[in-house]
Amino acid sequence: MGANNDFQKIDLNDYIQTGEGGTALAYTHKNGKSLAKLYNPDFDANTIKNEFWASRTAFELGISTPEPFRLITDGKRFGGEYELIEGKRSFSRIISQESERLEEISLEFARMARELHATKADTSRLKSYKQMITQFYSEKDFVPKDYRNRILKFLDKVPDTETCLHGDLQIGNAITDGKRTFWIDLGGFGYGAPEWDLALMWNLAHMPDADKLDFLFHLPSETMKTHWNIFFSAYLGTNDKQKIEEATRRLPLFAAAKIPYMFGIAFHKNVPEEFFALLTQMLDQSDTGKE
Repeated sequence: MGANNDFQKIDLNDYIQTGEGGTALAYTHKNGKSLAKLYNPDFDANTIKNEFWASRTAFELGISTPEPFRLITDGKRFGGEYELIEGKRSFSRIISQESERLEEISLEFARMARELHATKADTSRLKSYKQMITQFYSEKDFVPKDYRNRILKFLDKVPDTETCLHGDLQIGNAITDGKRTFWIDLGGFGYGAPEWDLALMWNLAHMPDADKLDFLFHLPSETMKTHWNIFFSAYLGTNDKQKIEEATRRLPLFAAAKIPYMFGIAFHKNVPEEFFALLTQMLDQSDTGKE
């Protein structure tokens, strides 16, 4: 990626590795005040920069999130440094360690999501999900032509509302210190239809790869499904099965559009061929995907 003057060099000897994700490693500063997130060496520096400033915008809009301090590099990897929340645990970790709190945590997550989606976005500083994903499918050749055309036809009909979106809304990205709750990993913060956020959660709750779920969330498939059911009912404010089914109907379409986009942004390559059977099935779950 080369040198970049926007990133301040850090000495990793001042940090201790404390976390691992699919695209980055987390390091806690020995002073106990900050957390460094360094992405994999092949991760694009400009993408990291855009994600950092999206997080900074969220913080300045009053979204409850640790303060983003600065862009950093260890000389090989790029990332950002953030306020460290002492004693924090992610919602997914709490559920995995204290299963009896599943309903409590799922309801709190629904409250946070409703509050986030009730926040009007500053469209002069944030990016539209519809526009970003439309541009991705128009310019990139990461999916088969027929799949791309179906997604672009769907995107034409998606509303572009001024709703704040997390971008990666899931229980691994909500934390608490026991008194306060925070959103983390707001690099995809933007605006648009709430379904862009909800579709990712729906997909995780129905993911067939149990090993991946365990790696990401330390939770079995059935627990994720139960979490989703509690969350979505509370998020919608109803237990009416018909209304829940109606609200769920379009989520597979949003997931089918978003997953290749996220894969392309994170790994800069095509979605593995074996995934397309599942993605195409998501499109086929609604007549909208065939129009």
